[in-house]
Amino acid sequence: MQIKRLLKRVVPDSVINFVRSARVAIRLGLLFPWLATLRNAGRKVRFGTDYGGWTIPNDRLTAQSICYCVGCGEDISFDLELIRQYSCTVYAFDPTPRSVEFVRTAAAGVAAYRFADVGIWDRDGTVKFFAPRDSRHVSHSITNLQGTDAYIEVPTRRLREVLRENGHPRLTLLKLDIEGAENTVIRTILEDAIPIDLLLVEFDELGFPTPDRIAQIKTSIDALLGQGYELFNIAHTNITYVLARAAADHPMREDPRRTKITSASFML
Repeated sequence: MQIKRLLKRVVPDSVINFVRSARVAIRLGLLFPWLATLRNAGRKVRFGTDYGGWTIPNDRLTAQSICYCVGCGEDISFDLELIRQYSCTVYAFDPTPRSVEFVRTAAAGVAAYRFADVGIWDRDGTVKFFAPRDSRHVSHSITNLQGTDAYIEVPTRRLREVLRENGHPRLTLLKLDIEGAENTVIRTILEDAIPIDLLLVEFDELGFPTPDRIAQIKTSIDALLGQGYELFNIAHTNITYVLARAAADHPMREDPRRTKITSASFML
């Protein structure tokens, strides 16, 4: 432990982050694709705090971009920076009570930030939302990532239904920071053929690894790569994908089922 503290004092953060990212790339079988992304350094821009920030391409967003940020916690620095930099609209989703309270304050008066206190999952309904082990932490998990007993019940929506209700045939950017639910939501994205130009995924299960969880992550990554997504950046457990231009025009599949999301669901 003392050696780790000493290393943090003398080794630059950039080096530590590089090593962490390399370890993740090796673990997921992405070493060579990740090394190839280093050539994109001139296109990479990072927005947000050290804790809540993400790296994206500097040439894919405009004022007309539609961005969905799923999972807010108590850090929406990336979400708000998108609005400041591009004057675009950001839709955010998180049913965690502490997150709801935080967002109401942090985004007060930001008209382009539209928040709904629902979770994104594979269906519309109500699910158990399991608490973290440490009560000081905010992030709950539909998949019970940390194996706890305490839970609350929260409303959920399938991404396809939210898009249809909002009149969004595609997304410019989707951020998923949803504590182990990301693999299920990725499956729904591919099932529903939702075109997303930039897909940002935190694979939280890397923090609580088991052979099954690692296999699930690899399955998700292989599926994304097989559907035209290209690796753009790895920053520890945060992975940024870019949808190749040739694959970017797939329409959403029509489905006669449709549930209503009312304007009252959006707050602030």
